[in-house]
Amino acid sequence: MKRSLIFFIFSVLFVIQTNAQCAMCRAVLESEEGQSSAEGVNDGIMYLMTIPYILVAGIGFMIYWKYFRSKKETA
Repeated sequence: MKRSLIFFIFSVLFVIQTNAQCAMCRAVLESEEGQSSAEGVNDGIMYLMTIPYILVAGIGFMIYWKYFRSKKETA
């Protein structure tokens, strides 16, 4: 327990700033004067990020719905 608390404190307080883009994406975005490619990359990231959340939420809802549906039938 004590080790987990110390790890949590260090991970929250000591954050290392990193660049999270691949080298090719970064080169394209830095070389362009307009922001159209940057907006496209950001939109693509948002699209790729939302799909897993929607799938997990849908599966969670199905499990929740089936659990309470089977509970009503037994009552």
